[in-house]
Amino acid sequence: MKQSIQEKLFETVQVGAWNLRTRTAMAPMTRCFADDQTGVVGQDVVEYYRKRAADGIGLIITEGTVISPRGKGNPRVPGLYTAEQMTAWKKVTDAVHSEGGTIIAQIWHVGRLTHHELAGGLPPQAPSSVQKEGLVHRLRKPYDLPEEMSIEEIHEVVRQYAQAAKNAIIAGFDGVEIHGAHGYLIDQFNSDLTNKRTDRYGGEFAQRLTFMKEVLTAVIDAIGAERTLIRFSIMAGGYTNTVLKDPEQAIRTFTDAFKEVGVKMIHPSTMEFQQVLADGKTLHQLVRKYWDGVIIGVGHLNPEIAEQALREGTIDIAAFGRPLLANPDFLHRIKNGQELIEYDVNKHLSTLV
Repeated sequence: MKQSIQEKLFETVQVGAWNLRTRTAMAPMTRCFADDQTGVVGQDVVEYYRKRAADGIGLIITEGTVISPRGKGNPRVPGLYTAEQMTAWKKVTDAVHSEGGTIIAQIWHVGRLTHHELAGGLPPQAPSSVQKEGLVHRLRKPYDLPEEMSIEEIHEVVRQYAQAAKNAIIAGFDGVEIHGAHGYLIDQFNSDLTNKRTDRYGGEFAQRLTFMKEVLTAVIDAIGAERTLIRFSIMAGGYTNTVLKDPEQAIRTFTDAFKEVGVKMIHPSTMEFQQVLADGKTLHQLVRKYWDGVIIGVGHLNPEIAEQALREGTIDIAAFGRPLLANPDFLHRIKNGQELIEYDVNKHLSTLV
C-alpha cells in the first residue's frame, strides 16, 4: 500500500479561534435535505457531518443555511432563524464535537435568485430590480422579478445576518462563513450587472462593497473576527463584468475592504484553483500578494495540488468538495494511499453518504 506524502495537509494549525487537526476543510455544498416547510435538519444530516469529523477534516463548513424565509432560493435548504432550527443544528454540532471536529455554519441569502413560492410568498429582495434569466434550481420555475431593497430593508437584512451568526453560536457552531460569492445577495450588491443603485450602496466598485462591509461589521461585532469567515468571488457568479477587466485591482479592492472592517480569514472562491487570471498568477496567488491573513483555498483541488499550495504558502487551509461527498473517509484514504471513490453526480446529489 502506497503511503501518503501529503505531510503539510495533515499538520495541525491554529486558525482564528479554531485549533484544527489538519489543514483541510469541507467546502460548503448545497444538499437540500432539510424539511421544506420548517428548514429543520434531521438525523441523516447529523450523521453526514459526524462522519466527516470522524475522518479528521480540520474545518467543516456547512451547506448554505438561510438567514430568513425570504433568503431561501432552493427547496429543502436549512435555516438558522428559528428556535426549532437551532435545536436541530445543535445535534449536528454536538456530533461533530464528539468526534473532535470543528464546524461553522455558512450563512446565506440568495437575493434575486429565487421565486415567491420559496420566499414565503414574497418577491425576491435585491439591490436593484434586475431579473435573472433562467429557472430556479430544483424548483424549475422562472426567477421572479426582484424588488429593489429600501434602505430600511437593507438595514434589516444586515441585522438578520448578525442574528443568524448569534444563533449559530447558540446552536453550538464554532463560527460562521458569510456567503458573499457566486451571484447571491452580497455578490449582487458587488456586481455592476445587478446593482444599479445611485445611493451609498451603488456607484463604483469600491462603493458597491458597502453592503458587504456592513454585513461583515455586524457579524464581527456579534461573534468576533476570530470566528468569522467570508467567502467571496471576483467572478460575480460567472458573469463577465467590470470586476473581471482587472482581476488584480478587484482583489486589491476586496482585500482593502476586508482590512478596513477587521476581517482576519477569507475564502476566495473559484471553480478552478489552477486557472491563471493575471500576471501569470492564479486567484489565490493574487490574493496572497495583498493578504497576509488566513486564506482558504478551493476549486477542484486534489491532494497533490493542495499540498503544493500549502507548502508555497499560497493558502493556509485546503477545502475539498465533491471528493468528500463520495468519500466520507477521504483523509483516511489519502493517508493510507487508498483509491478514492469517484464522484457520481446521479448518486451523490440525491443521497447523503
